Amino acid sequence: MFVTSFCSSCGGGSSSEAPLIPVPASATLIFPENNAECNEGEILSETESRVVFKWNDSEDTDSYTVNLKNLSSGEIVNYNETQNELPITIFRGTPYEWTVISKANGSNENSESDTWRFYNAGLAAESYPPFPANAIFPKMGSTITPGPIQLSWLAEDIDDDIVSFRILLDESNVPNTLIGETNSMTLNTTALTDSIYYWQVIAFDSQGNTSKSPIFEFKVD
Repeated sequence: MFVTSFCSSCGGGSSSEAPLIPVPASATLIFPENNAECNEGEILSETESRVVFKWNDSEDTDSYTVNLKNLSSGEIVNYNETQNELPITIFRGTPYEWTVISKANGSNENSESDTWRFYNAGLAAESYPPFPANAIFPKMGSTITPGPIQLSWLAEDIDDDIVSFRILLDESNVPNTLIGETNSMTLNTTALTDSIYYWQVIAFDSQGNTSKSPIFEFKVD
């Protein structure tokens, strides 16, 4: 017969488990509002204004990182903050996308808010171009089986006056082959064989404004 005994105080030491750190909750964005014109803030010059970004406090959170993307240039800037608002100097007459990451001290687990888009107001404008489209299918970097597919995307416009899209698709990483025009947010392709493909959506509104999406990539295999 074997007898096994355990002694937590053997050797004169003591042990204790590290306290569990809760995963921080996702923040809820407040301002600038989604798919809207931002006409609040301090005008600094003809090209820049200072806008106060706001979000709700999230539970179990010690700090936040605000990720701000200039949709015209593609530049992404990250800002760290411990409060639930942050003044940021941004370009006027420019579309932006932003999200907030909630963080907890001592934890590698973060939570991300929804992603919102807005136009920072510039000089008096009668209309705004559409926001650059987002890929729905295929997702960026995904792999799909050979054959015809239905490309799909999401495009939004403050003025709600998008009238058409042109879709570029080919095997060059700068696609220039026009495969179709449509007024919906889907387009069927011909059969695609094994390769890496790149595609882009160009949106047009009723005032002649246009926007180009990022170049999306997917693999057929």
